[in-house]
Amino acid sequence: MQEYFVNLFWDSEALVWIATSDQISGLVLESGSLDVLIERVRYAAPELLQLKGLSCERIRLKYQIERLEEVSLHG
Repeated sequence: MQEYFVNLFWDSEALVWIATSDQISGLVLESGSLDVLIERVRYAAPELLQLKGLSCERIRLKYQIERLEEVSLHG
């Protein structure tokens, strides 16, 4: 089973989660919800791989999630 890495990161200016992958050409998705974004990746990744002519009866998606926030301490 082939494994593909998907990067999910929070864009604090646009207020959306963004999904990209160096291994899945053309994968660029966004959503305000992390759960919705992961669901969209589940459908888009196999379709993009098939468009490239790759067989993908079953694939494994490995997510790397990054979110950086600045917080202040009120005291």
